[in-house]
Amino acid sequence: MHRISVVLSAIFLAVSAPMTAAQTVQAVPSAGLDERAPALYNLLDAVGIYDVLAMAAVENQQDALSLEADMFPGQGGAAWSANATRIYSADRIVALFEDALGDAPLAPVEISTLATFFESELGQRIVAGELAARRAFMDVDAEEVAQAALVAAIERGEPRLAQLEEFNTAIDLVNRNVTIALNGAFRFYQGLSDGGAFDVEVPDELMLAEVAGREAELRRAALEWLFSYQLLAYSELSDDELETYIALVSTPAGQTLNRVMFDAFASVFATLNFELGEAAAGFIAADDV
Repeated sequence: MHRISVVLSAIFLAVSAPMTAAQTVQAVPSAGLDERAPALYNLLDAVGIYDVLAMAAVENQQDALSLEADMFPGQGGAAWSANATRIYSADRIVALFEDALGDAPLAPVEISTLATFFESELGQRIVAGELAARRAFMDVDAEEVAQAALVAAIERGEPRLAQLEEFNTAIDLVNRNVTIALNGAFRFYQGLSDGGAFDVEVPDELMLAEVAGREAELRRAALEWLFSYQLLAYSELSDDELETYIALVSTPAGQTLNRVMFDAFASVFATLNFELGEAAAGFIAADDV
């Protein structure tokens, strides 16, 4: 079996490989949800999902390009770049995300309640902070500064960390991110296997065991990423304002919104990671000839 570097999902509030420089990334238009379910679209637009999906597309393309050096050095070239661009096209990610939402994932009263909050002055400041921090983390230097700030906050016993722990617990943020990353890695392995990257058939059980062995590592990385990101994202909020946000995400409507979004993200990146593995397998097989 080839020595494989596992690709992990880069999504909203998820562990991702930073780039060497920040990029200006524009939100991607709806693929039809704006006409099919305008109230839901307006809510997702208000929380910045279309900006996040655009950033995820750029990050995943960069991660995919980096595979060549580890898995089939010197064999990819323009063809592999085209694969990375095609698989993680921003327009395609948006279309898959909107399809994965399904029909009526949120009740009209839930959409109205959430929209009222996120369209308010406080809600828009929260979203602006989240998106600004997300963009900043596309620069490896900015992420390292944020991680240093987290270490300093821990050393001085910063009370904000307890609030962030409450926030993350309320919507099970760490477990959800780790689960998506593990499932994405498993689907990547399945794509490699189906694409003929291995000399022998590899059972799913073996691939699952390989992926499960990285859970502790991923959990540590997710905790570090989340807390350093959130310290930056919510740095302009008062403690009372952050408590208001925590109360919102703890409501049934807030819980439903986060579950719906994470389920959609999980579906999208499981599909794309499988396709990435399948595409990589073709280059690996050619390298073996």
